[in-house]
Amino acid sequence: MGTGWYARLQAWLMATLGAHHSRLVSERKRALLGGLEGRVLEIGPGGGVNFEFYAATVTEWIGVEPNPYAHDRLRAVAAEHRVPARLLDGGAESIALPDESVDAVVSTLVLCSVGDQRAALAEVHRVLRPGGRFVFVEHVAAPRGTLLRRVQRLVRAPWRVAGGGCEPDRETWHAVEQAGFRRVTLDHFRVGLPVVSPHVAGVAER
Repeated sequence: MGTGWYARLQAWLMATLGAHHSRLVSERKRALLGGLEGRVLEIGPGGGVNFEFYAATVTEWIGVEPNPYAHDRLRAVAAEHRVPARLLDGGAESIALPDESVDAVVSTLVLCSVGDQRAALAEVHRVLRPGGRFVFVEHVAAPRGTLLRRVQRLVRAPWRVAGGGCEPDRETWHAVEQAGFRRVTLDHFRVGLPVVSPHVAGVAER
């Protein structure tokens, strides 16, 4: 993530659009995030829209956010929700934490934009302790052969530029299933958004 006006714009979009999206999937987030305990790593936390869903059982929150212009907001929102927090530089493809060092990893609207999805999921798997959970809510590709899938493919290039690398047609659920987790539970659903209405939420156990 570069610096300058583009990174500032992306930080604003993550906070603004992220809050809107969070309202659309709030019940799923509450179910997935509300029961997390211990040390929680969140990749790409953006505008900090997930803090409201964490319970007091989260003893430490660690964020890996590559956009430096999002960091001040993240610290402020964490303090507002009284979540003990620290931030790490870098991206999800290279997480500066030891092996098996966190109890849970959270990803919401992140795997659509990471540069290397396989590497990011390998890092998630590496830092999770045995028995730990990777919980996620992501927009994904529409079914193959559908009109929406063709639209997603057609708009991929401009969507990627406008969305900080986001690609609307990634089959993210397959990547999670192939990442070496012991058990993966998936819930496919749709939300009222153009182009990116297909979503998947789930839990992957280490």
